Amino acid sequence: MKKFFTLTLLLISIVLTAQETEETTAEVKKEKSFTFSGSIDAYYRTNFTAPNDENAIAPGTSFANLPGFALGMANLVASYEGEKVGFVADLVFGPRGTDAIFASPMYSNTGDIVNQLYAYWNVTESVTLTMGNFNTFLGYEVISPVANFNYSTSYLFSYGPFSHTGLKADFALSDDLSLMVGVFNDTDLTEFNATGDYAAGAQIGYKGQYLNVLYDPSFFEIDFTGGFDLSEDFFLGINAAYLSLEDDAGGFMGGALYPQYTISDSFALGLRGEYFKEDKAFGAIGTYDEFGNPVEDSSVFAATLTGSFTIDNLIIKPEIRLDSASDNAFVDTDLMPSKSLGSFVLAAIYSF
Repeated sequence: MKKFFTLTLLLISIVLTAQETEETTAEVKKEKSFTFSGSIDAYYRTNFTAPNDENAIAPGTSFANLPGFALGMANLVASYEGEKVGFVADLVFGPRGTDAIFASPMYSNTGDIVNQLYAYWNVTESVTLTMGNFNTFLGYEVISPVANFNYSTSYLFSYGPFSHTGLKADFALSDDLSLMVGVFNDTDLTEFNATGDYAAGAQIGYKGQYLNVLYDPSFFEIDFTGGFDLSEDFFLGINAAYLSLEDDAGGFMGGALYPQYTISDSFALGLRGEYFKEDKAFGAIGTYDEFGNPVEDSSVFAATLTGSFTIDNLIIKPEIRLDSASDNAFVDTDLMPSKSLGSFVLAAIYSF
């Protein structure tokens, strides 16, 4: 009887151990996952105060500047998340993607479709190493229209970096405090290092507020990005940046506020108010003299009001944008120089 009792306990122990091992294995398998996601977007754009034919113009920003019915991009993202390691392959096709990967291809014939391509290693629970090409850590807005409230982009985003290729380390110092440091190729040189120079960057984050610094051989930039939930339905985003080119050759500075109000589960309204100023003849605003040279120290204020209707995975965004520059950066309907431009965009974005 004693032997039978001992044998019974041993069998129960083996079963429980096997069950625990099976559950642990299931948990590990559950943690490892492959996902495929992405989006497509298209839009219609028209000017209120400027031509809409072959003389059509747009604000000096990217990603929503083509006249009439126009294409954004198809964004296809494959990713694998393991217990310790993973990767992201983010591909873009179309005009918006071309604007984002403007410096490629540098070597391969398909370099202009790679938005991000990187692998990472979770060294510990609080330390992650990432190597490859990844979107920039500076700024409030991103390349994918799914993650932006406004469909057209800001001057600050369009003339800040888009991506980096290199190695970075992310540290979760506490639940509220994070740190990132990295070394990269020259900014926006995605496929390889064509100059022999390197850039260095850092980010410190605290409770959703981020201070970013990037030192590139050709420029220095400091950027603040953050936001606050002022109520359950009202959010205020903030972005401010300063960039200085080497040898005191110019640069830009500016700030933007993003008040956003959620009216219902399917509709929200957001405003972007931005002030952007060039130092010397940086050339971002698009103001030129009669000899074709950029006008020095130009500035622009842009107000963009965007509605966001959500129907399942489809987002429809009607948008009115008013740009007012300090100099003649635009033309009016009579093809005369003008300091202001009014435009309307209707965008459709589907994500999966």
